[in-house]
Amino acid sequence: MSAYLIAHIAVKDPQAWQVYVDTVGSTLAPFEAAVVFRGKRAAVLTGEHPYDTVAVLKFPDTAAIESWYHSEAYQALIPTRTQAADVVFISYNT
Repeated sequence: MSAYLIAHIAVKDPQAWQVYVDTVGSTLAPFEAAVVFRGKRAAVLTGEHPYDTVAVLKFPDTAAIESWYHSEAYQALIPTRTQAADVVFISYNT
């Protein structure tokens, strides 16, 4: 069963964010993950949503998401991510 990670993102530092985006892809490959899409918010149709960007990643299962997130390679990127943006990660099973 596939699992998805949705990242809600509010960029604070565009240059640092580009460094993160350019680097994060290499951390995904060992976990058979793929970026489904990245996009900018078009409209909030109901409620409030402070995030301007979203990324959806597909993993083989939730264990792969957990393994990726806790991997040494990804953990090394967290300081850059924290400097660059406010990010909320949510995982989903299908």
